[in-house]
Amino acid sequence: MAIELEHYLALGALLFAIGLYMALAKRNFVGVLMGIELMFNAVNLTFIAFSRFVSPATDVTGHVFVVFVITVAAAEAAVALALAMLVYRNRETIDVDRMDLLKW
Repeated sequence: MAIELEHYLALGALLFAIGLYMALAKRNFVGVLMGIELMFNAVNLTFIAFSRFVSPATDVTGHVFVVFVITVAAAEAAVALALAMLVYRNRETIDVDRMDLLKW
């Protein structure tokens, strides 16, 4: 049995669903960030799978998209962790439900 495009897409959908659940269900800010990163990695997996199975061997468009997504994910993680540290320093919690910093 060979691994085909459908297998990669099913794995990507499963990883995206797990990441979405983590992003929506976790109350901890770090858990939400982990869910978002898992969703980014699921999208990267589907980009690479489509690049491998659909486009010709010389086309590297999917790989270029993955590099850009990894760059954006790294910048997002750095900014989000800096914000989490700042909120923890001021409010002494990283619980998403208890963050009322922008309320009047």
